[in-house]
Amino acid sequence: MSDLKSDLFNLAMSAEAQPLMDAVKQHIAQNVEPITEEFFALDREKDNRWSWHPRQLELLDGAKEKAKASGLWNFFLPDSEIGNGLTNLDYAYIAAELGKYELASESLNCSAPDTGNMEVLERVGTPAQKEQWLKPLLAGEIRSAYAMTEPDLPSSDAKNISTSAVLDGDEWVINGEKFYISGAGDPRCKIMITMVKTSPDAPPSRQQSQILVPTNTPGVEILEAMEVFGHDHAPRGHMHIRFNNVRVPKENILLAEGAGFEISQVRLGPGRIHHCMRSIGKAEKALELMVKRAGTRVAFGKPIAKLGKNVEVISRARIEINAMRLSVLQAAKAMDVLGNKEARVYVSAVKAMVPEKVCLIIDQAIQMHGAAGISQWTPLAEMYCDLRHLRFADGPDEVHHMVVGRAELQRHGLW
Repeated sequence: MSDLKSDLFNLAMSAEAQPLMDAVKQHIAQNVEPITEEFFALDREKDNRWSWHPRQLELLDGAKEKAKASGLWNFFLPDSEIGNGLTNLDYAYIAAELGKYELASESLNCSAPDTGNMEVLERVGTPAQKEQWLKPLLAGEIRSAYAMTEPDLPSSDAKNISTSAVLDGDEWVINGEKFYISGAGDPRCKIMITMVKTSPDAPPSRQQSQILVPTNTPGVEILEAMEVFGHDHAPRGHMHIRFNNVRVPKENILLAEGAGFEISQVRLGPGRIHHCMRSIGKAEKALELMVKRAGTRVAFGKPIAKLGKNVEVISRARIEINAMRLSVLQAAKAMDVLGNKEARVYVSAVKAMVPEKVCLIIDQAIQMHGAAGISQWTPLAEMYCDLRHLRFADGPDEVHHMVVGRAELQRHGLW
């Protein structure tokens, strides 16, 4: 086996990252779990659903300050002087742990969509763009959004963009609509990276650009909050936004005119694998709840776990989680060894597999709970909605199966 192939199967966390992992677990136990129940209970006391209760921000900011003081901040940038400079492989282990707890990622400044946006700014932003937007994002002082998906075009094709940006003197004038823009409802969201068409006569992959649009720019109009299975996820939300002659300085373009598709590939690759990493944590949480319920709930004179094929359901969930974990770790390692572009088949493979399989595990956990599984008494219903929507986010299953299947056919000269 070549050294490269051998390296792709070396999936152990580095010795340097292990103390960090231990510190993350301690931070979650001491600073995240104790505030979670109060944090979400405060949703019922707000006058405005599209705002945060002052106490919620106090709790969250307190956890963030403790994380900063412990050096647990901005893990997600590999090979960077910013944050801890973890490899994608090391971060995979940590992100899987964060996925078990709803507030954990934000408490460490490792939440989507900010992680992807910060990576773009760190990689291609100008010094002025970094000073204005990356610096406060890295400090956890503001939040951001990524405006790409459009209501009238299939967004499975990242080049399929109709929102236009026309240069008028020293300003870009933007017109069009975006929807399901996650996080744009959050009052802390101050900046959007917006995918636009700037060069309609260029080759298809050079027609798009990405432009920084502050959320308070005149002409940025939030039309409504899009729902996910009947939930609007206020106050972060998934917003339907219209750009009405929105003017921003020409310096707000990222990298160069026509580089939008290139940037989207830089951003979406890591974002996809971060989602899968956190999903492994959600699967572990669902299995834990399933086992505890099935092992203690008695029906027909015996624990539910011993009825029907439930023990096999538990077994298969554990086997699937272990298999998914290894696949995600290898995809992360491929990004480290081969680079994001060359690792795209590995990334697409896990993006196609993990959300679908985790959905099934959560569904089985719901079934094991009976009616309580779809109630507010457990996090399972919300977890299911989250994972089901993930089968669309950052590319639907079908696109990723196309990437993997095409690569397999190409290996045999049949594409």
